[in-house]
Amino acid sequence: MFFKKKLSPTYLVKNISIVLGLVLVWRGLWYALDWVDMRFLGGSHVWSALGGIILGLILLYIPDKDFRNIERL
Repeated sequence: MFFKKKLSPTYLVKNISIVLGLVLVWRGLWYALDWVDMRFLGGSHVWSALGGIILGLILLYIPDKDFRNIERL
C-alpha cells in the first residue's frame, strides 16, 4: 500500500538543491568538454562525439563487467 509523504518546505528545498547542483555540474562539464573540443580537436564534433560514446560505454562496463545497466533504460 502506498502512503503519501507530507511535502515539507525542507524536503522540497533539499531536492531542488540536489537537482540544481546536478544540472550545474553537468553544465560545467559540458562547457569544459566544448573547450577541449575546440582547443585540441579543432572543433570537429565527430571525434569528440565518438570519444564520448566510447568513454561512456567503458564507464558503463567497468563496475559490473557487463552492459546490464543499459537494459534498465
